[in-house]
Amino acid sequence: MLVKTFASAVNGIDAVTVTIEVNVSRGVRFFLVGLPDVAVKESQQRIESAFRSLGFHWPGKQVVINMAPADIRKEGSSYDLALAAGILAADEKIVHGILDSFVMMGELSLDGTLQPVRGVLPIAIRAREEGFKGLIVPSRNAREAAVVNGIDVYGMNSLGEVVDFLNGKGNFKPVKVDLNELFNREANRYDIDFSDVKGQESVKRALEVAAAGNHNVIMIGPPGGGKTMLARRLPTIIPPLMLEEALETTKIHSVAGKIDDNISLMIRRPFRSPHHTISDVALVGGGTWPQPGEISLAHNGVLFLDELPEFKRSVLEVLRQPLEDRVITISRAKFTVDYPANFMLIASMNPCPCGYHNHPEKDCTCSAGMIQKYLSRISGPLLDRIDIHIEVIPVKYEKLSANITSENSVIIRERVIKARAIQAERFKNINGIYTNSQMTPSLLRKYCHLDEAGSRLLKTAMDLRGLSARAYDRILKVARTIADLDESENIQASHISEAINYRSLDREGWAG
Repeated sequence: MLVKTFASAVNGIDAVTVTIEVNVSRGVRFFLVGLPDVAVKESQQRIESAFRSLGFHWPGKQVVINMAPADIRKEGSSYDLALAAGILAADEKIVHGILDSFVMMGELSLDGTLQPVRGVLPIAIRAREEGFKGLIVPSRNAREAAVVNGIDVYGMNSLGEVVDFLNGKGNFKPVKVDLNELFNREANRYDIDFSDVKGQESVKRALEVAAAGNHNVIMIGPPGGGKTMLARRLPTIIPPLMLEEALETTKIHSVAGKIDDNISLMIRRPFRSPHHTISDVALVGGGTWPQPGEISLAHNGVLFLDELPEFKRSVLEVLRQPLEDRVITISRAKFTVDYPANFMLIASMNPCPCGYHNHPEKDCTCSAGMIQKYLSRISGPLLDRIDIHIEVIPVKYEKLSANITSENSVIIRERVIKARAIQAERFKNINGIYTNSQMTPSLLRKYCHLDEAGSRLLKTAMDLRGLSARAYDRILKVARTIADLDESENIQASHISEAINYRSLDREGWAG
């Protein structure tokens, strides 16, 4: 008897429907074809044990299973449930009249319970696109999949429950998630706030500008100056995720297996802070069968690289292309995968090996050569791609001990949201451009007109500091964002002046 069930294979952050054809006929052998990997082939032992635990028996006949399309490699144990249901239906233990209405995914334990799997959200999206009525997944994955409207998601605890459901027994209801309630409850809930930071008004302003225009930032200052504290609070002033952004972000984390069982949708922007010992592949993604790296996990959020010069040079250089293109392409012999990488890069570093170069009170023990060597660990092309360079000066005791309340994140975020709204209106008819940091040269010419005073100021800075053409573009983009924060239609000389001051590492004297 021939029966078909349906599962999904995840390719990149998208899913492809897999048709599982099971034929039980005369004979005693077992065949599993369709390019399965070792974990899929081992499913026979898990399924047999689960059958015995639930009172079922492996068919005493020949079982042939084909997983189509056969040219896509099937990986992992997530096909166990669809394979088991197909075998039981072909052996007439399941009434297979509704099998073709559902996509099924889940790993079987030896006692028949279902274990959670990766990539459920893109699987649910694909199932809805292809017109399936519902999705059957382990109960711990159900809330994640249920954020997709237009498809019924059933969370099951065991193979026995799935059999009862398919046979019309029991009272099973689809899982529902109220997205509006979820956004209202989680979008603005942070345990940290900009009001926690004493002093550092200039750095706060720089981060506000960065959040408003989605600009990359590097903070330079001595140990204990507050660089990490400030960076961790940046997501609290970035506008909340829209539903489309939240779905895309959750898809990436779902494929990578980073979704907590209690989280159905990532409402808050991700903040990723990898250790400086990270490898190239772990940062950009890849492997024999590629997985998203840290830069993709930071998509629509913040990637924080603390102590930037301590990262391997090869790791830092791979950032250059995704910073420009906002996507990372992983190529292998048989396929190519694109992962989105639209993140804000926030980096921090000491100004020298001892950390006290240009410190207002402490003396630096490093020679000019040591400082130059330390700073040269970060290449010029990478620094050019970072829009804002800001010095972090240690806060004095008087400010730390003063009982003064500074602006909280909610107030700053309101200004950032207004500036983003101006940009959204500006770029509404331009595909793929949403913020000032993404402007192309043609858009710079269109939206970044300078008056005579601004042009003279920028020319002087270019001549004195020897800035590159890319740095020139970055200054214009940042100035445009500052003007948006001021709700100014035109870029003023004051906006250019502030943007130039955000290029600290271009200034003479940093190398001693």
